[in-house]
Amino acid sequence: MGHDGLMVSVSGIRGRVGGALTPEVVARYAAAFGAWAAAAGRSRTIVLGRDSRVSGPMFHRVAMGALQSVGCTVMDIGLTTTPTCQLAVEHHHAAGGLMLSASHNPIEWNALKFIGPSGLFLEAAQGAAMRALIETGIPYAPWDALGAIEADDRAVLRHVESVLSLPYVDVEGLRRRRFKVALDCCRGAGSVIMPALLDRLGCVVSVINGEPDGRFPRSPEPVAENLGELERFVRETGADVGFAVDPDVDRLAIVSNEGKAIGEDYTLALATRLVLRYRKGPVVTNLSTSRVVEDAAVAGGATLVRAPVGEVNVAVAMRDAKAAVGGEGNGGVILREVHLGRDAPVGAALVLQLMLEEARPLSAVVAGLPRYVIVKDKLDRPAASLDAVYGALRAAFPDGVADTQDGLRLSWADRWVHVRPSGTEPIVRVIAEAPTEAAARELVQRSRAPLDALAK
Repeated sequence: MGHDGLMVSVSGIRGRVGGALTPEVVARYAAAFGAWAAAAGRSRTIVLGRDSRVSGPMFHRVAMGALQSVGCTVMDIGLTTTPTCQLAVEHHHAAGGLMLSASHNPIEWNALKFIGPSGLFLEAAQGAAMRALIETGIPYAPWDALGAIEADDRAVLRHVESVLSLPYVDVEGLRRRRFKVALDCCRGAGSVIMPALLDRLGCVVSVINGEPDGRFPRSPEPVAENLGELERFVRETGADVGFAVDPDVDRLAIVSNEGKAIGEDYTLALATRLVLRYRKGPVVTNLSTSRVVEDAAVAGGATLVRAPVGEVNVAVAMRDAKAAVGGEGNGGVILREVHLGRDAPVGAALVLQLMLEEARPLSAVVAGLPRYVIVKDKLDRPAASLDAVYGALRAAFPDGVADTQDGLRLSWADRWVHVRPSGTEPIVRVIAEAPTEAAARELVQRSRAPLDALAK
């Protein structure tokens, strides 16, 4: 936690608009990022984009001026998605990218997401170097070295084209099939790309919450309990599938043809099943992702690599492992062939291709997959050291296979539990998954016992 509730992480800052997140704070961090990127990078160009949040246009102008003030050329892509911004950094060989988006946070939040020259979010050392400039002093440019502004209005089109050019997305076959798709953009940036992509794929699209004005009609995280309106809309329109994206369009959630949200973990599982028909290589996901992804990897003859929680950790592991596909269980699909970032348009194309090849309703495909139940819990951080907590847990579960990259994850053939400190609040998260809810709850309770004992 930063001062006054500003949340500072490796790859960005976020806060409540008018609270911790003020124009001064945005200007300071944008200038520091631009100065760091230009000094470290191959160019002075910074790509700038924003999602549809109400505070977006204001902060967009602030950030633009701040980047100019340190001599950066601003490549402005305007209202856009996070993955489009990441792709544009690569396309322009830019020094970095700045995306104004608080992703799935509630409406009163906004954030700056810092993208490095590779198109990935900043890693720990990069973030530390950038933040050091805020302490040591930002090198502002004199009057005759201020940055220029250029506009790029083709970033979304290039993103769509990169998805359509995937060799195993059968665009002609999909256009003949004419899937009926119900789409919920949550009044986020999804409406600038998702209808265009689905249209190019021959889908008959019906949209709700398509106005990108940032006035979210519901809690914007695309988890099953928030998708009741889309579930009804799928049934009303007789759609083959329902797609929901979060406000910055890096996460995709799916509603089946029966009008039932299948759970966001299944997005990556379905995409993995499709990709492994065409590509060899490991599948990478984070330690808190459902076993359905592991099952998909095993079914496709691939090994599963688990990375610490955090998109950049998964992306770096995918790069190092030359992964076929990867991502996070929150609906974030990452395909190296497009770029190393979570990308809902990519996820949608892969799921539609799977539906085309399976030639049966999505509900039937999902019914054929193993089912698990995830239970999530959190408790106050104990006074004892977390190493003592992990030691107690390993003693309580001597037969579990331990992974210590990010907290402690213990796994068995068909279940697992993951205990890790939150990166954003003073709590410990406990996540368990098992074939039944009772079994998952039992894992959580058994994990809590040593934690509660240490807390006393």
